[in-house]
Amino acid sequence: MSEPAERELHKVVLEDLRQTDFVGHFRSDLRDIYDFYLTEDRREKLAAMGVVRRTVIFWAWLFRSLLMKLSSARRLALLAGLLLLCFGGINWHFGTVSVGIDFRLLGTVAVVAVLMLELKDKLLARDEIEVARQVQLALLPTRHPRMDGFTIWSYTRPANDVGGDLVDYLELDGGRLGVALGDVAGKGLGAALLMAKLQATLHASAPEATSLAGLGERLNAILLRNGLPNRYATLFYFEMSAGSGRIRCLNAGHNPPFVLRSSALESLHAASPPLGMLAEARFVESEIDLAPGETLVAYSDGLTEAHDESEREFGAQRLETLVRGLGGLSAEETGARLLAEIDRFLGAARPYDDLSLVVVARAAA
Repeated sequence: MSEPAERELHKVVLEDLRQTDFVGHFRSDLRDIYDFYLTEDRREKLAAMGVVRRTVIFWAWLFRSLLMKLSSARRLALLAGLLLLCFGGINWHFGTVSVGIDFRLLGTVAVVAVLMLELKDKLLARDEIEVARQVQLALLPTRHPRMDGFTIWSYTRPANDVGGDLVDYLELDGGRLGVALGDVAGKGLGAALLMAKLQATLHASAPEATSLAGLGERLNAILLRNGLPNRYATLFYFEMSAGSGRIRCLNAGHNPPFVLRSSALESLHAASPPLGMLAEARFVESEIDLAPGETLVAYSDGLTEAHDESEREFGAQRLETLVRGLGGLSAEETGARLLAEIDRFLGAARPYDDLSLVVVARAAA
């Protein structure tokens, strides 16, 4: 097979000029640099300083953080390159003859070499993460299940290429359906690996579980034994049957889902701790009755903790107010309305965390 033709540089640049929102991308990149290189503590300290002092301290902390994130060899190369750029050059005069050495060229080469090495590492890591992303996509449901008397819809969107949210369906004996919405602490590749572990464990354990409390204890024990250090997961898992509004639930430290009833909005607070956190944790199975025309909305904290460009948080109160106005809709319509409002709120801001939704609507009688 022949290799794909290499794109011509001038055509790529012209395409970039036509399509790129320079101002928006520049502001977003500056925000990314600020958040990545400066800790929350330092950002708070900078906010309390005067303009002049803040400017000086900002660049000092930024440069130090940059150096500390490099390997020792690249750190020395960058420092040497910058010193050579500042030093300039040396000139010797021998009568009418002058001989000079311009160190700025060597400094530029050193700085560019460090940049190229860092870019090479990033591109290699991106290729590996792309493979992980394809694997994760293969683990997600390919369709929404159908069940008499219900409409069911789900959605997940990672903040990065891979995410730590779990959305899944389990077909169980007796015509039952298990629905899972989990959220691993953190984001990125580490969270994605633990999410895959949780998903595999849930698939192996749920069909044999005699109670959801027992299922929670088993999942907790396995994550404590085989999970990642300092990582835990929240989980909202429920089982439902065709023709029945009786839903068995396990809420292990997850955000409280909403039940939109005909006369009120009910919040289902967690009755159990997160998975993989406490060895002595005890888990509780609960039950809700979803009447005809009522809707269950579960979500991850990436929704309520989403921030717009002005750093305002979406918040649980905004979500609650939004859900109250969605009565009588199908699960898909409800989900589409929620996503549209979230995207409108975010605007051009990058997602801070993985965002997931599960909606179950029981058809009106």
